[in-house]
Amino acid sequence: MNHLSSTGLPDFDTLWDYSQPAETQERFRELLPAARASGDRDYHLQLLTQIARAQGLSRQFDAAHATLEHVREAMTDELKTVQVRYLLERGRCCNDTDNLEKALECFLQAWELAQAERFDGYAVDAAHMLGIIARPQAEAMAWNLRALEYATASNDPDARRWLATLQNNIGWTYHAMGDYPAALAVFEEALRLRQSQGKPGPIRVARWCIAKMHRLLGRAAEALPVQESLLGECERARQPDGYVHEELAECLLALGRRAQAAPHFARAYELLASDPGFPKDEAARLQRMKELGTSK
Repeated sequence: MNHLSSTGLPDFDTLWDYSQPAETQERFRELLPAARASGDRDYHLQLLTQIARAQGLSRQFDAAHATLEHVREAMTDELKTVQVRYLLERGRCCNDTDNLEKALECFLQAWELAQAERFDGYAVDAAHMLGIIARPQAEAMAWNLRALEYATASNDPDARRWLATLQNNIGWTYHAMGDYPAALAVFEEALRLRQSQGKPGPIRVARWCIAKMHRLLGRAAEALPVQESLLGECERARQPDGYVHEELAECLLALGRRAQAAPHFARAYELLASDPGFPKDEAARLQRMKELGTSK
């Protein structure tokens, strides 16, 4: 979907860097005066929903909800795209603050409205969020597969760009269900899709997922060189990655090389303990890194 303003303002969605939400928010805020002055309320309010998303990714949840409340008060019935984007970002904010009931309500409304308006990219976004938060896992899998089917059937590039992400999510749902062979097969498909897109960061993530499944399937010797290669790529890109250090350490530990694993566990703990995106419910995992980071 094109987010260009009728008054010639830029497509703000091209300014997103999800790994740098604070910087992205600043770029969006620089557009606000012109957006207000343009009189294009659709563009202005859509822009605000993305400022709210950047605030949420920066853990500024009160500010994000306040921004979304302004959108809610200003939007009108004919602004369907604003309504869908408002629901998506309100749902994400609610999910991140453990208001799961409200999050589910928002994502379901976004899914239904986006389908009705044939906003296929936003429909897939809503379904993919439902696949992340729905419980039990069988319901999460059903939403992931629904999203995949919808994206595959769509001719909208905004919908089809979700295919690799959906495969990744399906893989992690299989992982949560303990079906590592199925997860591995899906992650391998995700890697093929990522390679066709050609972006180094997502390709590294896809390779990491595959290597992790190999380790969980008892093939740590096969997984280790992949994680070592990924560590080298991260270092050359000056993008330290705690998850790579963690998996590298787990491979070494599984191979009986605890002393070599310890510094990687320590570095993983250092990086992930300060990562706001690290799962809030995995304190035991962090503690394990901390303990194994001290060589005995």
